[in-house]
Amino acid sequence: MKSRALGQLFIFGFDGLNVNADARRLLSKELAAGVILFARNVASLEQVVELNREIMDLRTSQFAPLISVDQEGGRVARLKNICTPVPDMRRIGTLSQSQPDLPYRLGAMMAREMIALGFHLDFAPILDVDTNSLNPIIGDRSFACDAHTVARIGALFINGMQEAGLAACAKHFPGHGDTDIDSHLDLPILRHDQSRIEAVELVPFQASIKAGVASMMTAHILIPALDAEFPATLSKAILQNLLREKLRFDGVVFSDDLEMKAVADRYTMKEMIRLGLLAGVDAFLVCKEVAKIDEAISALHELVDTGQVPLSRVEEALRRVANLKRRFLGAPAPADLNEAKKIVRSKPHLALAQNWTT
Repeated sequence: MKSRALGQLFIFGFDGLNVNADARRLLSKELAAGVILFARNVASLEQVVELNREIMDLRTSQFAPLISVDQEGGRVARLKNICTPVPDMRRIGTLSQSQPDLPYRLGAMMAREMIALGFHLDFAPILDVDTNSLNPIIGDRSFACDAHTVARIGALFINGMQEAGLAACAKHFPGHGDTDIDSHLDLPILRHDQSRIEAVELVPFQASIKAGVASMMTAHILIPALDAEFPATLSKAILQNLLREKLRFDGVVFSDDLEMKAVADRYTMKEMIRLGLLAGVDAFLVCKEVAKIDEAISALHELVDTGQVPLSRVEEALRRVANLKRRFLGAPAPADLNEAKKIVRSKPHLALAQNWTT
């Protein structure tokens, strides 16, 4: 294995509406797995298509970049004013009571538009169960307050999205819904016992595994009933023993952003990479600072060279990332502007949106 292939375990964010020098270096020299775009990278349909074409132009004979985005709908919509407007997922959860096929149709519609724009992976849906009215970060991003409702709707949404050709990501495992702290700012603690977690928090994620979800994102939360020492992102008990062995998930496990204070204020980058890989994380998100992604890749090289992380664990993670790319990139081709204009906000999509705008 070439050491440079270690970059395949990282997804990074960057500034600007074009591929800047740092992004170009990370994709072409460090061979990072791909990028995540945010509102700071988005101005118009034409610009997004061109940006994603620029990114795909940096593919090598061995690796093509995975282009991802947080496009949930509602208040988390990086492609706002470009794609067909999508409401918060609570609205979809409510409407699905009378329109049971709506989550599937929504997932498929969102996938068609994102694929037309050049994306391969959407970090959606939220499968956290909204059981805490004081939760500052989940709330109406969740489909419902009932675990089985979230499970049913989430599975349909995933099926629609992935059958249309876009990778979905169930988040935030093993469940961020009943916390009262934003993990961007501090470390939330979920104090329920194991039986409650199995009866509520885990139910939607089990359904997503049965639906064949391509990936999951970890939660930067501490759950003493499962692991009293490490937050879920860094916990072998949660990611390996529970998710891999008990729930039998073999897709890609993404970390949430390693720059979030829940983990960044408590661990060095090297510690997060070491603990995360040993726990079962396959790919790490570093969404803002270029210096941090450079630090993360350098740390992984050192950890592998010194044997602090077994090569077998790295190869396992690389296999999962490669399988996801094979499934959802195939023979990668850049987005086509004319095709994007035909699909994004097309008449059938705007007609579907009438379900939640009237």
